[in-house]
Amino acid sequence: MSTAAAATVPAGTRKGRPRAGGQVSTLPLVGPAVVLLLIFSLVPLAATLYFSVIRYNLVNPLIHGFAGLSNYRFLFADPALLYSLFVSVLLVLEVLAITVIFGAILASLFEARFPGRGIARVLMISPFFVMPTVSALIWKNLLMHPVNGFIAWITRGLGLGVIDFFTDLPLTSVVIIVAWQWLPFAFLILLTALQSLDEETREAASIDGAGPVRTFLFIEVPHMGRAISVVVMMETIFLLGIFAEIYVTTSGGPGIATTNLTFLIYQRALLAFNVGGASAAGVIAIILANILAAFLVRAIGKRLEI
Repeated sequence: MSTAAAATVPAGTRKGRPRAGGQVSTLPLVGPAVVLLLIFSLVPLAATLYFSVIRYNLVNPLIHGFAGLSNYRFLFADPALLYSLFVSVLLVLEVLAITVIFGAILASLFEARFPGRGIARVLMISPFFVMPTVSALIWKNLLMHPVNGFIAWITRGLGLGVIDFFTDLPLTSVVIIVAWQWLPFAFLILLTALQSLDEETREAASIDGAGPVRTFLFIEVPHMGRAISVVVMMETIFLLGIFAEIYVTTSGGPGIATTNLTFLIYQRALLAFNVGGASAAGVIAIILANILAAFLVRAIGKRLEI
């Protein structure tokens, strides 16, 4: 066929085009990635479901066999499960409130021009790059220690006495540590969103007599609405799996005061050696996480629509 004749043939009918309209199948390109994704997601899920219905103890091989729903019945009869769910939800809500509120305020302050603004921004986001274990150790031994901690040194100097944070205020202490680590993330996202705000809008508000507080509440905060939604969704996903901060500082205590669902699974699996019970708790965590994810996607996705 000549070149001129070939040019007159519709693109979808040329040789080598597997689909009508000139579209090429992308399945060979995305297929390997999809297969790997399914393997790394479905295989652990299937293993968790399998172990949740059998008796499996790491130190006693005589405990074996099919358990049915007994692992779930034992777990739901344990008061620690309900309390761990309460701790998980409370931890997420408190950290979200701190990071979103202070992140928005700091983003507004750091958007203003002042000497050394670039260095200040770098220092502001640096805690996010500290590993959770290191962050927890710093707060536990250098800041909140009742004898050698920096906060204790300040309170003693002011004559206010000493606060044993991890005994008197265990959950609050964990919330402070986690919020300190995630505040830079919220700050960075909100600052990026705030930088897209037209300067003429601020000038118009200033001409109309709006002060810094009114400009922040009625102009900057609505402008950051979508970014706040993204922060809430991203942080919620990660905060449900908080473990290192609790393990290093309180080990879930005193008692079960700081035991969230993630730490409860760890206790069942690696402290009580009950893999079946831990797997049942893992299934519950998966169900709750998916329910929460579906709710967040539906609620926040509407705000992200253009």
